[in-house]
Amino acid sequence: MSKTVLLTAGGTGGHLFPAQALASELIRRGWTVELATDERADKYGSAFPARKVHIIASETIRGRNPFLLAKTAVKLFLGTLQARKVIKSLKPDVVAGFGGYPTFPPMYAARLTGTPSILHEANGVMGRANRLLAKGVTAIATSVPIEDLPADFKAKLTETGNPVRDAVLAAAELPYSAPLAGGTFNLLVFGGSQGARFFSDLLPPALEKLPADIRARLRIVQQCRPEDMERVQAVYDSLGVQAECAPFFQDMPQRIAQAHLVICRSGASSVSELSVLGRPSILVPLPGAIDQDQAANAKVLEKAGGAWPIRQVDLYPERLAQEITRFMNAPEMLGEAAQKARSVARPDAVKRLADLVEKVAAKQGERP
Repeated sequence: MSKTVLLTAGGTGGHLFPAQALASELIRRGWTVELATDERADKYGSAFPARKVHIIASETIRGRNPFLLAKTAVKLFLGTLQARKVIKSLKPDVVAGFGGYPTFPPMYAARLTGTPSILHEANGVMGRANRLLAKGVTAIATSVPIEDLPADFKAKLTETGNPVRDAVLAAAELPYSAPLAGGTFNLLVFGGSQGARFFSDLLPPALEKLPADIRARLRIVQQCRPEDMERVQAVYDSLGVQAECAPFFQDMPQRIAQAHLVICRSGASSVSELSVLGRPSILVPLPGAIDQDQAANAKVLEKAGGAWPIRQVDLYPERLAQEITRFMNAPEMLGEAAQKARSVARPDAVKRLADLVEKVAAKQGERP
C-alpha cells in the first residue's frame, strides 16, 4: 500500500520550495503527499504536487505585547485542533515540517497523536519555531552543520542538505558562461519570494551613477513589489536600460541560470539554489533578524568563494555602482566564483531527505 506523508511549511517560497522538492521525490517513490500550510501559499499552491492542500490557522510570535501574545496563542491553539483533525483523518505515516510558525500546529499535533515526525532546518541557525518543536520530533534534518544545539537535538540530527526543486536541477545543466568583454551583462535582482522594497529603492539610483557605456550593456531582470514596479520601470526606461520587472517569476531557476551576476537576499533556498546552479552573487542578508539566519547562510557561500555578502547598511547606491562596474570588468572573477559556488552544492539533498522519511516510516512500521 502507498504510504502517506503530510508535509507542512510556511506559505513562502523559502519554506515551500524544499517541501515541493521532497514531495516530487516521494511521489516518484510511490508515496501519497498532502500539504498543510497557511493562506499565503495560494501563489504556489497550484504548482505544489499534493493530493490536497490543507489551510491551517497560524500566527507568528511578534514582540512582547501581552494582548498580541494571547491572540497568537489562541490562533496557534485553534490551528493545532485543526491539524489534529486532519492527522486523525489522514493517518499519515510521517509528518515532515519545513519551518516557520505555520508548521507549529501540524508538527505539535503530530506529537499529540504519536505520529512520527521530521523537522527540516534549512538555515545555518535553528529558528525559534523549530527550536520549540525539535524536542518532540522523531528526527531532525539540517542543510548545513549547526553549532550550539542541545545534546538531545544532536542525537536526532542527520545532515541532508537543503532540497531544491526539479526545475533547479534541470536548469543546473546549463553551464555558467562568463560575460564577454563589452558584451551584454545579465543582472538578476530579487529579494526572496515576497520581493524586497530595499532593492527597488537601491537599484535605480545606483544605475544612474554608472557610466553610460556600462549601463548600455546591462540587461536587468528584477523582482519588485507590485506597488514599486511602475516607478522602478520608469527609471530604467529613462536611463535606456533594458529591464523586465515583475512581482514573481515562475521560471526563477531558469532566470538564475541565465544570469551573469545575481543580487539577492540570502535565504536558505536562495543560497542552496545559487550553489546547485553555480552562479556568483552579491548577497544582502535581511537585517534585524533575531537569529541572524541569513547572515549565517551567506557565510557558507562566502567561505567557499562563491559570493560576496554585503550588509544592507553598507550597500548604498555609490557602493553598488562600484561593485557592478568591478564585476562587469572582471569576467574571470565571476567565472571562478561560479565554480566555487557549485563546489558546495548538495544536488542529492532531496534524495537524502526522502531516504530519512522512509527510514522513519520503516521504524514506525516495525513497532508492535
